[in-house]
Amino acid sequence: MSETESDWYGPETATFGDRLSGARENAAMTQGQLARRLGVKTATLRGWENDTSEPRANKLTMLAGLLNVSVIWLLTGEGTGVTAPAPGDSPPDLEDVLHEVREIRREIHASAERANFLEEKLRVMLSQGAS
Repeated sequence: MSETESDWYGPETATFGDRLSGARENAAMTQGQLARRLGVKTATLRGWENDTSEPRANKLTMLAGLLNVSVIWLLTGEGTGVTAPAPGDSPPDLEDVLHEVREIRREIHASAERANFLEEKLRVMLSQGAS
């Protein structure tokens, strides 16, 4: 698998959580260290990195500043951010596994969005039935 630098952290390859964890690792910080600096719980940061939740705008701005990347890069992968690993930095088998893990994360995220949509639809239907 040979991904170019421009798409390694791009929207088709990486999620917000992938870019956040990559930038945190590039800044040589643990999840606990970054969470403390942001004033959030480690579990909150873990949720952001796992794409199960998203930071508010003020925390997003703080993240970008602490990690020395742009807000736009964190959100889209475009702009000032972390450079991609050089091709061949990891064995091809690891790159394939990384790609598969990212695909699973995207599927999980899509399923979570679908579940949220259906939950809201059910709430509306239940409230209409109670009227």
